Amino acid sequence: MHKLLTDQPGQKMLLLGNEAIARGAIEAGVAVATTYPGTPSSEISLNLFQISRESDFYFEYSTNEKVALEVASAAANSGVRSMCVMKHVGMNVAADALMTLAYIGVKAGLIIVTADDPFLFSSQNEQDNRYYAALSGLPLLEASSVEEIGEMVAFAFDLSEKLCEPVIFRTTTRLNHATEVVTFGKIKKRKTKGDFKKDPFNYVTIPAVSRKLHAKLLENFKHAEKISETSAYNFITGKGNLGIICNGVSYNYVYDAVKDLNMEDMVKILRIGFSHPMPGALIKDFLKECKKALIVEEGEPYMEESIKAFAQEEGLTLSIRGKGNDLFSRLYEFNPGHVRQCLSRYFDVPYTTPETVDLSDIPEIPQRPPNLCAGCSHRATYYAVKKAAEGMETIYPTDIGCYTLGLLPPLSMADFVICMGSSVGTSCGFSKATDKKVIGFIGDSTFFHSGIPGLINAVFNNHNFTLIILDNGTTAMTGHQPHPGVDMKKLNFDGFGHVSIENVVRGIGVAHVAVIKPYNIKKSIEAIKKALSYKGVSVVISKQMCTLYAKSLKMLKALPFYISNKCKNHRTCVNELACPAFFIKDERVKIDPDMCVGCSICAQICPENAILPLKK
Repeated sequence: MHKLLTDQPGQKMLLLGNEAIARGAIEAGVAVATTYPGTPSSEISLNLFQISRESDFYFEYSTNEKVALEVASAAANSGVRSMCVMKHVGMNVAADALMTLAYIGVKAGLIIVTADDPFLFSSQNEQDNRYYAALSGLPLLEASSVEEIGEMVAFAFDLSEKLCEPVIFRTTTRLNHATEVVTFGKIKKRKTKGDFKKDPFNYVTIPAVSRKLHAKLLENFKHAEKISETSAYNFITGKGNLGIICNGVSYNYVYDAVKDLNMEDMVKILRIGFSHPMPGALIKDFLKECKKALIVEEGEPYMEESIKAFAQEEGLTLSIRGKGNDLFSRLYEFNPGHVRQCLSRYFDVPYTTPETVDLSDIPEIPQRPPNLCAGCSHRATYYAVKKAAEGMETIYPTDIGCYTLGLLPPLSMADFVICMGSSVGTSCGFSKATDKKVIGFIGDSTFFHSGIPGLINAVFNNHNFTLIILDNGTTAMTGHQPHPGVDMKKLNFDGFGHVSIENVVRGIGVAHVAVIKPYNIKKSIEAIKKALSYKGVSVVISKQMCTLYAKSLKMLKALPFYISNKCKNHRTCVNELACPAFFIKDERVKIDPDMCVGCSICAQICPENAILPLKK
């Protein structure tokens, strides 16, 4: 039995923040959950997927976040508690559905989990999704600890049903990936089937209907404001006439900093957990008792803007600060030391920065930039494309996935990326605006997510570029989640369909389509050259299973290679491939047999044929 299905109220278990979110949803009786995988939210989905295989709970990896929200919204409007999970940039994809779903509302609880990523640990931006709550008019909750998550998720479901609106549950990477002991509550019985009652003049959002629904949303917002004012998740600790208002993980930094600076008798803290709508009356009363106030929040000055507005409404003239060159930045994560410094500076409290440990006698740690895995088929594809395009002026629009690492030398096969699916759309633009040969790259999961519309656009408008679809048989970068092109029978799962990328591409109307096995370098180069010479839209599908995925399925038959004494030390293998299985010892190139997966790419490009398979 999955550990999160343990039905023993009061039992304590060490959980990851994402596991606590999944457990909280199970305790609350969630019956439908949908997602498109994305770090830092991926473990929520993984646990829910595993749980769905041994219970009556339904979970799906949807093709993208918009579809995921649409599926969950239909379930919630059929009276079934639902949850939709995504990383922060996924909310951009779901936003089209989100804005109007806020008008329609829900009949059963619906939580939308958005996992924000300050410091961009695994993302292309660090947008602050609290503004989506303000944009949509929906309630937003934020926890400060793993322990708090479970009960807050349950509250979010109840709040959603009380307001008949979806509730946005915002986390950040630091909370998603923290661990803490969590006390289990009782698992509520799931309602897995509901009924949709037709009501087109409240559900079909033509202008006349939406005008009425917008007014309803604003009334709901007033109701949410009243709940926020008395919510237990907006609380005050401490005493004194100095005030700090904070949220999320910032509360933990503030709480510790106040102790470290011996300010317990000087400072009171307002922790905001129900952060949209903001509890205006509570904040105004808090500020009236403060000589000055500091707003501590990662990301944008979301709370700061509202709090200053509340102060103005009350005619308060105390100093209220937050973001600024001398205080908190809008960039990256906070840390305990920085928060201590800012509190000390703003409240004029003595603080001596701890002495930095002298590391001058310790050798510099070697840098380990992210790299494609040993034997990664993307490396072979990039090499083949580079050779096929020799002598051409090229532009390489790329996309979101493992293959984005192709930007690093010596491959250097990435010139432009915006978002999921953008390689195809931007290839269209580059092909019209320049005379260079445009070669776009997109992964299989990303192709299904949002690459197809761009390719349809290219065919219809007769653009001229080559698209390389890197089909490694899984959603590799976020942990090998399935997508519509995955053969689920290899995972011993029945009841799933299968969508052929080649059939989709041909069905769209692409006239020149080639399928290559990238480990065969010579044939791959030949096929790519033909695609590059084609006038119009050409597609090359590079089909080879992810080595780590193949290994996990026990389908990887690795026969490592070694470098024989034929080697003349030209280092073509290292300089053109940079496979992490290579290393230099005594000025000679060696291959680590424990890392080598036997893809043979290096053996095929060695000018002396000096790279040979080990006999055992």
